[in-house]
Amino acid sequence: MTDSGRLRTAASPQIRRMLLEHRDNPRPAWKDELSRITLVDLAHVVMLAEQGVTGERTAAELLSAILELRARDFAPLEDRPTPRGLYLAYENYLIESLGEGIGGVLQTGRSRNDLNATCLQLALRVPYQRLSEELSLLGVVLTNRARRYSATLMPAYTHFQAAVPITYGHYLLGLAGALKRDAEALRHAGTALDHCPLGAGSIGGTTVPIDPERTAGLLGFTEPVRNSVDAIASRDTALRLLAMSSILGTTLNRAALDLLMWSSAEFGLVTIPDGLVGSSSMMPQKRNAFVLEHVQGKSAAALGAFTAAAAAMRGAPFTNSIAVGTEAMSHVITALDTTTDAVKILRLAYQGARPVPEAMEARAVEGLTDATATAEWLVRRGVPFRRAHHQVGEAVRTVLEGGADSLRAALPDQPDADGEVPPDLRPAAVRRAAEFGGGPGPTSFDRAFEPLAGDWLAYRRELRRRTADWQAADDRLAQAVAQVRRPAPTNPVTPIEETALHV
Repeated sequence: MTDSGRLRTAASPQIRRMLLEHRDNPRPAWKDELSRITLVDLAHVVMLAEQGVTGERTAAELLSAILELRARDFAPLEDRPTPRGLYLAYENYLIESLGEGIGGVLQTGRSRNDLNATCLQLALRVPYQRLSEELSLLGVVLTNRARRYSATLMPAYTHFQAAVPITYGHYLLGLAGALKRDAEALRHAGTALDHCPLGAGSIGGTTVPIDPERTAGLLGFTEPVRNSVDAIASRDTALRLLAMSSILGTTLNRAALDLLMWSSAEFGLVTIPDGLVGSSSMMPQKRNAFVLEHVQGKSAAALGAFTAAAAAMRGAPFTNSIAVGTEAMSHVITALDTTTDAVKILRLAYQGARPVPEAMEARAVEGLTDATATAEWLVRRGVPFRRAHHQVGEAVRTVLEGGADSLRAALPDQPDADGEVPPDLRPAAVRRAAEFGGGPGPTSFDRAFEPLAGDWLAYRRELRRRTADWQAADDRLAQAVAQVRRPAPTNPVTPIEETALHV
């Protein structure tokens, strides 16, 4: 419904694409898999030629055939049977097209084991980059909104009860800080994506004089895995990404719950625009912040995938294993993509949410959030804390029962201390005075804000640098392939123009 009467606009285009419209993948998964396989093959064949393991003519013809398959989006393989798997069907096609002497050299110094491990590393780059990018955008939105609303008074809640006066900006900055640690954990988990398993063979390396550093560099890795058993047996990179995403999902869920509560009519502290809520097909008065419930659901995907993957690995020996390399990995990328959706939805929600300052301040006042500061004032006047705590507690009861209109008025008479002017203990003044312990006071806020905002910007710069490095590797590989193909005679396959190489 584009206009429900209560809601004047439909869900935003981004929300519709993610949550409401049926999304078919126009590209079959096997083509994505072959795209990664053939990318690895191009680097491997270049290296074999440079090492003198394979002749230049053989390498040139093999590279041309692989490039033609990629240019045709693997159309010649669409109807081929795969009784022994996709890779062997692809390799058999090359052998039939080029002859065994050319098409049969792909596995020289290599196994499907190290190929599969390398393809997983390449496949993980995409969801890792997407998740990192969305998380960085969420961090920037939260810090920007934190600055904008740094003076917007609201109560902090503990046990779902108004507790002490803070600001909406202070809350957002706290959330941005927690998410920054999640981002750092993601970045650290992603460093393992710099290691290339190619060259480890089936699990014991190879006697062929290959150059794993060269293939690693051509594929955008910083170095090969130094131990062949580690290269083949380990899938801890995927586990770490899932573990980090599970922790991130917990933060996302809690932030979504706060916004769900605060935007309800019972709280009325925050409004969410029409494009991020929905009506009911039956109840015309409803204004449901349903997108936040999607955050709650989607943020659990990584936890489920981590549990399944870890359980599958626990019973497997530390070597090549279908349980580890195939079954445990079956939900990894989907879970990372689902976590990315949760981050994006939460970003849109906090980007669109607007505080209701009057309601926030009223709740801070009505919730007697100045009680703690009042007790602290008594302590500074020489009253032991437990006695001050009790006196303020009695004053709270008096105010709630209508016997006084403020805590100060309800307290027993306090003798002046050397003519001291009583401080302003209203919630807004208490908030401004809370400069210690990371409180919401202006100076304290600035001390927290400046480095955190800088950290999020630095995180985005590092992400752009890393993405650029991967793109640069694609360019290097294209140049290396062109160099090997250049001296070759006429190929038995139709020559094609050089195409961009990427996963």
